[in-house]
Amino acid sequence: MKRTITTVRHALSGIASFIPGVKRYTPKGTGGTDSARYCYSVWLRHLAMAETNGLNTYPRVVAELGPGDSLGIGLAALISGVDKYFAFDIVEHADTERNLQIFEELVSLFRNRVDVPREDEFPNLKPYLETYKFPRRILMDDRLSRALEDDRIERIKNSIRDRNYHNPVLEYRVPWFDPLVIGERSVDMIYSQAVLEHVDDLSNTYRAMHSWLKPGGYISHMIDFKCHKTADEWNGHWTYSDLTWKLIRGKRSYLLNREPHSTHLKLLLEEGFKVVCDQTIKSKSPITKRSLSGRFRNMSDEDLTTTDAFIQAIKE
Repeated sequence: MKRTITTVRHALSGIASFIPGVKRYTPKGTGGTDSARYCYSVWLRHLAMAETNGLNTYPRVVAELGPGDSLGIGLAALISGVDKYFAFDIVEHADTERNLQIFEELVSLFRNRVDVPREDEFPNLKPYLETYKFPRRILMDDRLSRALEDDRIERIKNSIRDRNYHNPVLEYRVPWFDPLVIGERSVDMIYSQAVLEHVDDLSNTYRAMHSWLKPGGYISHMIDFKCHKTADEWNGHWTYSDLTWKLIRGKRSYLLNREPHSTHLKLLLEEGFKVVCDQTIKSKSPITKRSLSGRFRNMSDEDLTTTDAFIQAIKE
C-alpha cells in the first residue's frame, strides 16, 4: 500500500506538468556545485584517482558533462593548470556572479594547499580516497605556482565575465545534443559527477565522448544508480513500468535513465574504451526481483545491489 501511494504521488506530480496552464516543471538547481569546497573536493578526487590508475594527471583540455549550479569543478581544473575547459549541460543553471564568487574561493583553497574535504563535510561525495591530504605529488609547487600567477588568474576571471562563455579558456554550451559540438580528438579528459544517470541517450553520449577524446585520453565518471527520491526504496525506480515512469517524469527536461551499472560497462566496450577503474559501492536490496518491472526482471544481483560506480576508461 505504501509503495502504491508513493507511485501515485509521483505520477500525479508528473501528470500535472502536461496540463495546459500548469507551470512547466523546471529544475531550480542541482545541489553540490554551489559550494567551492565541494567543487574543489570533486576535482581533486578525479585527479587523485587518475594518478592511482596511471592516467594523465596534467590534462591540458578537459570537458565536463552536467556542471550544474556552477562551473566550479571546471574552474578548479583551470586554476590547477588546465588550459581549456568545455562545459556541456541540458539546462542552464550557472550564472556569472556565482561563478566569480566560487572562483575566488577556489583560488584561496589552492593557494593554501587545503586538504581534500572529506565525507564528514560531504557525506554523499564519492569516490572515496585512500588519503585526503593535498595531492602535492600531482600539484607540485612549481606547477601550482605557474598556474596561480596573477596574470593567469586574471585571464581566467575575465573568461568568466564573458557572458557568452565562448572564449579561448572557457566554453559553456547549453543545451548540447550534437556530438559535433566540439572537434574530434580535441580533449584530454572528460568527467562528470553524478550526471550520467540522468542522460537519456547514453549510447550516443559515450560515442560522442570517444570522438572528442585524443588517443590516450580518458573519461572519469561518478555515477549514482539510486532512485533520487522517486521511490521509498533506494532502488524502487526499477519497480515502475515504462508507462508509469513516463508519467512520473512528466515534462522534466531530465530525470533518470534508470540504466544499471552493466549498461555503462557494455556501452564503454562497444565504443572502444578500455576500462581501467570500476569502483562500485554495494547496498542490500530492499526489494526482490519479483518486484521489478518487466524491463528489469532479468537484472543481475550485481546490478540490483550497486548503488554507485566510479569509472575511468581510456580511448586506446
